[in-house]
Amino acid sequence: MTDQTPLPDEIVPSPQPETARPRWRMPVPWTWVGAAVAGGLVFAYLTGMAVAHKIDGDPEFGSGPVAAGHSRTVAVATALIHREVDLHGWTANDPFFMPSWALDDMPHFQQGIITALARFTAAVADENGLLRGPNGTDPELERAAGLLKYSGTTWMFDPRTAWSRTASSEKMYRNAMRSLDIYNERLAAGTAGFERRPAALAGMLSAVARDLGAGADTVGRHIEERHWALFDVQADDLFYAAKGRLYAYSLLLRELHADAAPVINSRELGPAWAHMVETFRAAARLDPLVVTNGAPDAALLPSHLASQGFLLERARAEAAQMADALRR
Repeated sequence: MTDQTPLPDEIVPSPQPETARPRWRMPVPWTWVGAAVAGGLVFAYLTGMAVAHKIDGDPEFGSGPVAAGHSRTVAVATALIHREVDLHGWTANDPFFMPSWALDDMPHFQQGIITALARFTAAVADENGLLRGPNGTDPELERAAGLLKYSGTTWMFDPRTAWSRTASSEKMYRNAMRSLDIYNERLAAGTAGFERRPAALAGMLSAVARDLGAGADTVGRHIEERHWALFDVQADDLFYAAKGRLYAYSLLLRELHADAAPVINSRELGPAWAHMVETFRAAARLDPLVVTNGAPDAALLPSHLASQGFLLERARAEAAQMADALRR
């Protein structure tokens, strides 16, 4: 007997699983980590720039109490160096990996201050030498003047000499500060001199006037070159370098008045001297949000260099006039 198994009318296929719909997948986690790290670095860099940026134009800044026999002018010079190098931090020579490397206005302001201190210190040394003879110039004063002329953009390594270690700007300026302090101590001890005679004061003022005259010429030539108002990358450099010089001179001349008050008042020049210092202060107070170098008669984008140049030239003229009055 044959086993006959009935065949199904049709073959039913086995059920197939439904094709899953494509779902959105999160990017690889490392992509997010990399983006977060990059964003954090940018934020930290910008924050570091904001924290480091400091243009300190305090007109009342001083050295504090000055010991008997010390020069107030020398004391405020050392206080300025200490403030900019150690308290605010010197920024002109910072390497690229430091946020302050990207700053532009603060480094030029600081270098303007140091330039003024170098010129004035050299003038004091020269006047002491002229009036006291070949041995009249104090060696510490001469050393400080030389150290302050050191480049403000030198870091601890110099790529121009195969990355060999070199003296940084900060180190040289701190050495200058120590020399000025030693000079002041010797001045109090009577082993050094600080000339306060009219001829010496006139010589110091003439040095200031010459420096400002050179600065005014530089600004004037730049204005005549007719740069684009919004794309002049040198305008703010010139502006803040001049601002630093004017600010430093305003403090030095203020304290020089205190050092040489008997001489100045004996010539009845006290009010004129105070007016001169105020002119320097007014020029140093200019602080636009953005420095533009448009046409001098522009309404929307004025020339801040022209405004500063006017006050700078006025300060130079008053310093030269005061020097002439002292010589008479």
